[in-house]
Order: sequence, then structure tokens, then C-alpha cells
Amino acid sequence: MLICSVIGNVWATRKEDGLTGLKFLVVQPVQLEPDNPIQPAFIAVDRIGAGLGDRVIVTKGAPASYIEEKGVPVDALIIGIIDVIGRGENGD
Repeated sequence: MLICSVIGNVWATRKEDGLTGLKFLVVQPVQLEPDNPIQPAFIAVDRIGAGLGDRVIVTKGAPASYIEEKGVPVDALIIGIIDVIGRGENGD
């Protein structure tokens, strides 16, 4: 899994079967602090309502295609919107 920042939207009116109704976002993998890019940006499917500027958790590869009972042609999926990243015993 990767920590990424959402940096853009992608609109596609024509999509492969199985992708209808899915939202595409451009995400940039980042270091924890500061939010420095560590890899090139890529497109990820979002079904949980992430938006521009959000830090998100992204899974890539085969696990990302299991968003439905049957696999769909997806290789990156946003699986969480990050509220806080704790580093200490007490979550701070």
C-alpha cells in the first residue's frame, strides 16, 4: 500500500465494461513528512469519496481489481482517506 496525495481528476465518458460509475483520480505517492513526491503520479479508482488535496491509502496490482465479485480492469484503488498518521505510542 502507498500513501498518496490526490492531485487531479480524470473524466472518461467511454470506459471498459465494469468501469461504469467509477470515479478516477490522479494520485501522487508521497513521503510521510513533508509531502514530497517519491514516485510518478498515476490514476486510481475512488469509490469512497476522496477529493483534491486529500491524503489517501492506495493499493495496487491484483488486489485492486477485487472491487466487485468479478475482477475489473483496475490496477490501483483508493482504500482509505487519511485523517491522522500517528508515530508514538499514544497515536501522536
